[in-house]
Amino acid sequence: PKERKEPLTDARHVRNAIARFGQVEGVSDAERDRAWKRILTAAKRYDVEVSESSWRDLSKGGKDRKR
Repeated sequence: PKERKEPLTDARHVRNAIARFGQVEGVSDAERDRAWKRILTAAKRYDVEVSESSWRDLSKGGKDRKR
């Protein structure tokens, strides 16, 4: 969240942020929670359907996730 590498300025960027969420390294769960909240807010604004209520619900993968 401090770096905000993926701007959430339209629906395409929101979908990209969700798709790449698991690729982020070196952030705490609290930072992930804040970023996910920001993504959900933008998704609602741009009418992007998100079936997951938490980033923990995303498919397994990514370097920082425990399997």
